[in-house]
Order: sequence, then C-alpha cells, then structure tokens
Amino acid sequence: MSTVPHTLASRIAGMNGIRHGFFGRQGGTSEGIYDSLNLGLGSDDRPKAVMRNRRLVADTIGAREVDHLLSCHQTHSDLAILATMPWGPDRPQADGMVTNLPGIALCILTADCVPILFADRKAGVIGACHAGWKGALGGICEATIEKMETIGANRKDIHAAIGPCIGQESYEVGPEFRDEFVSKAPWSENLFHPGEGDRQHFNMETFVKNRLVKAKLAWIDVIGHDTCAMEDMYFSNRRRNHRGEPDYGRQGSVIMLEG
Repeated sequence: MSTVPHTLASRIAGMNGIRHGFFGRQGGTSEGIYDSLNLGLGSDDRPKAVMRNRRLVADTIGAREVDHLLSCHQTHSDLAILATMPWGPDRPQADGMVTNLPGIALCILTADCVPILFADRKAGVIGACHAGWKGALGGICEATIEKMETIGANRKDIHAAIGPCIGQESYEVGPEFRDEFVSKAPWSENLFHPGEGDRQHFNMETFVKNRLVKAKLAWIDVIGHDTCAMEDMYFSNRRRNHRGEPDYGRQGSVIMLEG
C-alpha cells in the first residue's frame, strides 16, 4: 500500500476503526506550481497527475477505490450533505460532508481555508467541512455537526480536529472584513491585531475553534500549521496572490470509517 506524508490529530488517531490524515503538498506526482501532491480537481493541473495523487491518498487512508475519496465542489456555503455512495465527476456543491458508511473517505480541499474533521466513534459517524471566512461566519461548522446528528451522532461525543490553515501573521485583511465579522460575531473583535495602516491580522483558526467550543463538542484538536508560511509543506492561495502566480494546488484533509 502506498503511503504519502500526512499529519494526524492525536485524539482521532486513537480511535479504533477511524482513519484520517491532513495531507500537505509532499509525496505526489504533479510538477511546477503544483509540486507535488495536488488533489484539486478544479485546478489547471494535468488531470492524470491529480488522479494519481488522489489514488496515493486513497491508498494511504485505506479506501478501496479512488472514487471512494469524495470531494465536493466547494462554494463557501453553509451546506453540509450526506455522503452515501461515490458520486463520480459530477461533484455536488457543498462545503460539508457526513457519513456513517465504512469505506467512504471524506476529502476536504484547501489552500489556506480551514479544514475540520469530525468523528463520533460511539455512533460510527464522521464528518468533514471546508471553512473559508464566509463559510465559517455563515455556520458551516454548525451545519456539519447538525447533519451528523441526523444520522445518530451526539455532539457531546464528537471529536473535532482543525487542520492546517492560514495563520494570523499571514492573514492580512481590510477594515470592511473586520467590520463584517464584528457586526455578526462581536466576540471575534479580539481576534484582530493591528497591521500596517488600516490593515488587520485575523486569527481564522481561533475563530473556528471558538465556534466549535460554543457547539459543546467532546474535544477539539488544533494542528497549528500556517499554510501560507510553510511553503515546503503546503499550498497557499494567499502566497500565490503575493507572487502573481496563475494558479495553485490544493491539499486534502481526509477521514474514513474502516470497512
């Protein structure tokens, strides 16, 4: 079985019957700006390279077929869906997925946004979501938890893990961004630190963590890797923008119930 580098969250790693991993950019077959484990079906990378990379991740996580590694067409929404079977190339539009079926690997794609993996081992229910700032503010984390509860999960038994995402020092935003967050989530005001001029540095990772704390889950792990700063390990859209590059790769955060 192929194995490519990935990071584990300590609590979920200790759960029997659940496989997971936060994959970075290392260990794949893509070249150039996509070097090397680009999993982004929506990128301009060579499709064959992306599928080879997804096969490597599927093998590492233990999925029987590459089409069992499911990704959505992510739109920064608050929509979480139930995954019951491979959906092929016609990916549904959603930013959260949940399942109670063994062998279905939920794969969130990111390049600075926050990936979150969820596991309720007692109920045999897992989930995963993509939280960009719009989705996080709009409630994608809560929507994913609620969707897990519809198939038997109990939030008091759910363990969550926040994966690699853009760090506060790398995440410079304008006053209109801060105003929107503070108006909708007043408690987030202390997550902004002054930058140059009217710029602010926002702690997206802690914002997501605080949303999960308010949801009263059993446990929350935080990987704590800054995707923008850690160039050798992760893809970053913000870094791409700074350099004026035409596109960027996407890393995957994956969770699966063993069959």
